[in-house]
Amino acid sequence: MPANTKALLKKIEALPEERIAEIEDFVDFIRLREQQRALTRAAAVASVPAFAAVWNNPEDDVYDAL
Repeated sequence: MPANTKALLKKIEALPEERIAEIEDFVDFIRLREQQRALTRAAAVASVPAFAAVWNNPEDDVYDAL
């Protein structure tokens, strides 16, 4: 286990029980946010081929220089 993880666990263990519940809620929030961000990134990557024809056309080449 990395040293920073051990230090964090010691800090958490020193807290009262109700604070540990808050930390658990916060960790769950962060995990959910990361899952949502990963899904957003995956959707963006998956959409690139679908939008390639729209994004890459001679009429819009002037915008590539901006």
